[in-house]
Amino acid sequence: MKLSHDLHDEMISHSVADSPDECCGLIGGNGDEAKSIYRMENTAHSPLRYEMDPKEQLQVYKRILDDGQDVVGIYHSHTRTPAYPSQTDINLAGGWPDSVYLIVSLENADKPNVRGFMIRDSEVEDVDLQIV
Repeated sequence: MKLSHDLHDEMISHSVADSPDECCGLIGGNGDEAKSIYRMENTAHSPLRYEMDPKEQLQVYKRILDDGQDVVGIYHSHTRTPAYPSQTDINLAGGWPDSVYLIVSLENADKPNVRGFMIRDSEVEDVDLQIV
């Protein structure tokens, strides 16, 4: 997935701002290119998991479509663990099987790490992120 430096930095900024809770959001774009980031409220308000409000999610989804884009990714942060899907992440991934799941790890606060994954049928596959 292609991701601009600005969008990459925006995800990290959101992660740091919402810490110690996880942050979450949707990514709009076309094909394998991310073009927009939409911060969402983590209604779980938890450092261990995230939840998106269904009404807010629908509103943001409509905005993405109105902008001529598709939901190409979902992002969230891990505040204390590596950028790799937890079992909870894997269990909840069924709703968006064609989206890339981006995880921002704040495990090392001085050097946040962003990685992407496809999660289908409980299988996790690395996605190459190209920061351009």
